[in-house]
Amino acid sequence: MTTTMLTALFAALMVISSCGSPGPENGIGLQLYSLRDAMREDPVTTVEKVGAMGYDFVESAGYSDGMIYGMEPEEFKALVEKNGMIYLGAHSGQAIPDSGSWESLMPWWDECIATHKAAGAEYIVQPFMGGTGYASLEGLADYCAYFNAVGEKCNAAGLRFGYHNHAGEFQELEGEVIYDYMLANTDPDKVMFQLDIYWIYEGGADPLAYFEAHPGRFGSFHIKDEKELGESGEIDFMPVLNEADKAGAEYHVVEVERYNHEPIVSVEKSLEYLKEIGFVK
Repeated sequence: MTTTMLTALFAALMVISSCGSPGPENGIGLQLYSLRDAMREDPVTTVEKVGAMGYDFVESAGYSDGMIYGMEPEEFKALVEKNGMIYLGAHSGQAIPDSGSWESLMPWWDECIATHKAAGAEYIVQPFMGGTGYASLEGLADYCAYFNAVGEKCNAAGLRFGYHNHAGEFQELEGEVIYDYMLANTDPDKVMFQLDIYWIYEGGADPLAYFEAHPGRFGSFHIKDEKELGESGEIDFMPVLNEADKAGAEYHVVEVERYNHEPIVSVEKSLEYLKEIGFVK
């Protein structure tokens, strides 16, 4: 798919949105970690199946040594586009060493950023911290400084950098909620937050309260349930998704970590669920 065709795709989606039809402005994506075993075994066929389901873009979780799922970045980009999608972003990162400083990780980041830039990605999200980030406020402050530095590198390359939560970030550490501390001590111009809807609820927090307190800080959502979307019956996704503008979320990404079915079936059922609730046309 050419750049012109990709531009036309997003333009069409914007027209649909402006006409009052359901569906997020930039379409709906899939985090390929949802199909991690299949992506290791046969990424070509797996991406073909994802495209055929109707997903608009993908987010990867398979970077190593300058390659994405074992492919050169341009090769992976071409595979995604051949199947009617956009390669939009990646999950990747490095934990700060228990001994030593995060400055030693900067050469790794230089290569990671260059690879994803060559593949056409718009952002890189780190979905974890090492143990030091949860052990003390000093360790957490070091992570905030680290993320600011990585975000500055990403900005210089024309990418965005973000952090993806799990449940542990909503625990208190020395009287501070970890997530709140991160929001307060990272630079909004350098670090956006990718909110995982399932994990914020598992952490006992209210996403709508965070949107009110920190408007614009959440560059994208991960739409997730305990297994495939809608299976738990415990999450009302629409109140959160309807506040995307206040949150600052441009992109909506499905992720399935556990399954009632074969993973490829759970991924398809998750997209069908978003159609059933009127979020995706």
